[in-house]
Amino acid sequence: MADSKAKVCHYTEIPAEVVGEQAPGARMRWLIDDTHDGAPVYALRMVELAPGGHSPHHNHNYEHENFVVEGKGRVFIDGAWHALAPGDVVFVPANAEHEYANAGDTTFKFLCGIPVPKLRG
Repeated sequence: MADSKAKVCHYTEIPAEVVGEQAPGARMRWLIDDTHDGAPVYALRMVELAPGGHSPHHNHNYEHENFVVEGKGRVFIDGAWHALAPGDVVFVPANAEHEYANAGDTTFKFLCGIPVPKLRG
């Protein structure tokens, strides 16, 4: 883990990593985390879903806090799909089954906050 230090940059300066086969069209930028920044509690990611892209349908033992930045998307949570647009917020409780999908013809981008690994239980 890196020592904690202040950080100021544009999000595009942080590489967008391909998520993998289980999430076609998905890329993630680790904006703030424990590994690179020494953040002790909270990690902030920018998730970018290309048109037709989606995350896997999954659940885990920690929550998500999301803020939609641009594009059109949708989220499956609590057994139903919900439309998402810029400015929308989503709270995904721990253990809730969820999936994100691009519902438009441009990149769907949202911020995703999660606990750092040592706090994920």
